[in-house]
Amino acid sequence: MASKPPAGDPVQDAPQVAPPQHAAAGLPAIGHTLRMSRAQMGVARTARTLLKVNQKDGFDCPGCAWPEGDERHVAEFCENGAKAVAEEATLRRVTPDFFAAHPIADLATRSGYWLGQQGRITHPVYAAEGADRYEPVSWERAFAIIAEELTALGSPDEAVFYTSGRTSNEAAFLLQLFAREFGTNNLPDCSNMCHESSGSALTETIGIGKGSVSLEDLHRADLIIVAGQNPGTNHPRMLSALEKAKASGARIISVNPLPEAGLERFKNPQTPRGMIKGASLTDLFLQIRIGGDQALFRLLNKLVLETDGAVDRRFVEEHTHGFEEFAAAATAADWDETLAATGLTRDEIERALRMVLASQRTIVCWAMGLTQHKHSVATIREVVNFLLLRGNIGRPGAGVCPVRGHSNVQGDRTMGIFERPSAGFLDALDKEFGITSPRHHGLDVVRAIQALRDGRAKVFFAMGGNFVGATPDTEVTEAAMRRARLTVHVSTKLNRSHAVTGTRALILPTLGRTDKDVQRGGKQFVTVEDSMSLVHASRGNLPPASPHLLSEPAIVARMARAVLGEASATPWEEFEADYATIRDRIARVVPGFEDFNARLAANPGGFALPHAPRDERRFPTRTGRANFTAAPVEYPQVPEGRLLLQTLRSHDQYNTTIYGLDDRYRGIRGGRRVVLVHPDDARELGLADGAYTDLVSEWTDGTERRAAGFRVVHYPTARGCAAAYYPETNVLVPLDSTADVSNTPASKSVVVRLEQSPSA
Repeated sequence: MASKPPAGDPVQDAPQVAPPQHAAAGLPAIGHTLRMSRAQMGVARTARTLLKVNQKDGFDCPGCAWPEGDERHVAEFCENGAKAVAEEATLRRVTPDFFAAHPIADLATRSGYWLGQQGRITHPVYAAEGADRYEPVSWERAFAIIAEELTALGSPDEAVFYTSGRTSNEAAFLLQLFAREFGTNNLPDCSNMCHESSGSALTETIGIGKGSVSLEDLHRADLIIVAGQNPGTNHPRMLSALEKAKASGARIISVNPLPEAGLERFKNPQTPRGMIKGASLTDLFLQIRIGGDQALFRLLNKLVLETDGAVDRRFVEEHTHGFEEFAAAATAADWDETLAATGLTRDEIERALRMVLASQRTIVCWAMGLTQHKHSVATIREVVNFLLLRGNIGRPGAGVCPVRGHSNVQGDRTMGIFERPSAGFLDALDKEFGITSPRHHGLDVVRAIQALRDGRAKVFFAMGGNFVGATPDTEVTEAAMRRARLTVHVSTKLNRSHAVTGTRALILPTLGRTDKDVQRGGKQFVTVEDSMSLVHASRGNLPPASPHLLSEPAIVARMARAVLGEASATPWEEFEADYATIRDRIARVVPGFEDFNARLAANPGGFALPHAPRDERRFPTRTGRANFTAAPVEYPQVPEGRLLLQTLRSHDQYNTTIYGLDDRYRGIRGGRRVVLVHPDDARELGLADGAYTDLVSEWTDGTERRAAGFRVVHYPTARGCAAAYYPETNVLVPLDSTADVSNTPASKSVVVRLEQSPSA
């Protein structure tokens, strides 16, 4: 039997600190996985559940979106994936008795870790206007409350429908269909906070906002550049792919302000030799200053242009546009400015150049370290320039590889969860369902918070996720949410968002990936799309955590019937009864999903969506070619006596879900309120290791934000840089501090001063 959840909220600001580790996974990862899984699920349930993770007849891991190969290991999961599964398949339960004992004000004092550890929510619950706690509510009454508030709005655009990346293709398609039939494009999602910069840059430059490589491409590459990413914690199964690439002769450059254990050495727990010895992964570590990546790639492009025979002239002439303007900008790149922006040495950059020139097949992988800066879109455009120069898009073993976080965040966007849909998508949707979709753009995450803050949005509906915990400017966001007439969260477990309610509030408990889903049409499955555009099925195998749960498609379908009533000709009951009928409609609306059900049946491991740049070297951009770009080089300017802070995850964390209070690879145990500072910077600022400090962010408009009581940890970061965990540091990022073009919160380059704290 699983252990009970913690009764009290553990202290999170007094960690133990040891030197960082230099290898990831191995036997410690196996031990940690088994301990956490047993605590949540018990022994028998652990075995029954983990053996189905990422299998062709099993369920897709609710963690990251890394793809699986056709050949699957019996243990096709990583440590953090196992943690995600254990938290969802837990035997712990949050019942109506829990809500009776814990008023909303009490929940608001609890940490995200404590809330998540309480277990699965078993009943729909409702907090009426003026109520101090949630109480059980029937599903029929819950949908009636939603209908009351939505139909009372002055405009459909006063409603916001947010989606987490764990939502299945089927549920996402239904949610966007309902929103558009209701009359709004207000469909923000977690992409707005992570890879929106990637999608913006890639759509402009190559014509499709997705990566262009497959898993096999990674195995065939000569050179893999991993920039602004920590696979050892955030995408651990990627390490197996890097290990295989190395065994085939690839070289790897890591570009990161922090040394990351997984990129130093990977001890593969799936092989005896891997567990004991491991494989060294990184050939060259470029410890870049935060935000200096655009300058680095711009200088590399200059050096490639200056090297005889290095440019793939035939590819450039046949497939690209804008080369001359780009080349003029790149040629003007300055060594001194680049060294100042990056903190690198000339020798390090020249070593990188030699590796670039020796490679015929180059892949660049990146994650949040590139996407959450003011100049993120320009940075990713420069990465594309770098690859186009040597013909490294549309060639086997080469291309762009944005590594997504949530397991279906890419699929949600493919299904139409987007506040700025294309006219072609809306035309196809309208033709299929006989509706008239709104054509004006809706609200992304930041604009949705602004609308709630200003009273222009009044109903907030979230399909999964932890909106309050994930978004910037915490105090502003929470105040905005409390102004809503109604907040609705479709959830499996508790999180901070449930304690920040509108005038009325609902929590609607749903089936998870691990749960068996049986509807009137029989046992159902859903589908997801991974980071490399592979679509596959996901089938839960456990009895649901409660008989009172509904699936996500069922929740959307019943909500739509309650709100739209007889005026809707959409067969919502049919969709709820049999998800194959949803997929039939997807096949007629979304390009690439033709014969959806038949292809799933014929391909148990999934099928690849078309990708014109990868498959045909065809670039569906406004010019009909891949576009070189020539944005000015930008990088953060940091005043004297200040540091540049990046926010990041601990190892016991996935996005805002906190599995534990350790960050094993960085040597942090039993706490989260830490700030990692280079020892030399700390000494110059008079901050001893173990001292406590407040983090105060400073912005160009003169505003400041404060996060109090962080333990200083002397750590080998890049000079002038610091790091701390989110969501504790989200308070430091103002709502209007966003990336140009994509409007993604700029959480990775925050100028801070460190002030002595009275905390002990």
